[in-house]
Amino acid sequence: MPAGNETGPVQVAYAVGRAVGPAVVRNRWRRRLRVLAAELAGELPPGMYLIGVRPDVTELSFEQLRERVSEAMRTASGRAR
Repeated sequence: MPAGNETGPVQVAYAVGRAVGPAVVRNRWRRRLRVLAAELAGELPPGMYLIGVRPDVTELSFEQLRERVSEAMRTASGRAR
């Protein structure tokens, strides 16, 4: 969802459901997503973003996750490569 102005913050929420695993596993993925969102925040227009993951996220390496999150956030912001 775009921000109302050009100078607003980039806000990110995370949806990591119980199907991903127990709380410890879900929190680990949430922390990884937070790191990736922080890396990308400077490149994105202000707005609100929601990152959701499915249970198969556990099969991804951190680099694969970075690539997918980066692509999804850029697509959502209209700044796809």
